Amino acid sequence: MATWSNLNLQDSASPLMEQLMFFHDHTLMILTMITMLVAYLMVTLFYNNYINRYLLEGQTIEVIWTILPAITLVFIALPSLRLLYLLDEISNPGITLKSIGHQWYWSYEYSDFQKLEFDSYMIPTNELSNENFRLLDVDNRIVLPYNIQIRVIVTATDVIHSWTIPALGVKIDATPGRLNQTNFFMNRSGLFYGQCSEICGA
Repeated sequence: MATWSNLNLQDSASPLMEQLMFFHDHTLMILTMITMLVAYLMVTLFYNNYINRYLLEGQTIEVIWTILPAITLVFIALPSLRLLYLLDEISNPGITLKSIGHQWYWSYEYSDFQKLEFDSYMIPTNELSNENFRLLDVDNRIVLPYNIQIRVIVTATDVIHSWTIPALGVKIDATPGRLNQTNFFMNRSGLFYGQCSEICGA
């Protein structure tokens, strides 16, 4: 879970989140190099006395500043497309969880073994204990196994919601009248907090 003043991503709990973090670091390195290059060019342009009043075109420099951004975009696009396909890849799930968004709570159904349904409400601030986290803890938590492929089917009954668990790299829209599905694989046990992202019934 994210801690106070943490500017990094949460610790990964799934292979998918590890890949997302690698892509984030890869892209951030490219952006840092671009920023340093542009800053260097701006500083050198401001602090020199070179003037060429008759410069109308420079084919070499135009080719360079066209080709270099294209190559840079390729280095960002290829890992991004690979990750996009990994996010949509659904393998044979060992367990299925159905998640239904409501204003202002979630309903969950386990139907693989025996039918089990429950509602999960956020704990009000005035009822929190010292070990609870405000706006994250709920009265009924989901319990899922790890080291097994898990499928989540998400929908909503009233308005658009978005079900997410950042540590697992999972985020999926819950839309009324539509079943969306995602899957994840937890490679370590733990307590992972999720929340409704985006509109969430507001």
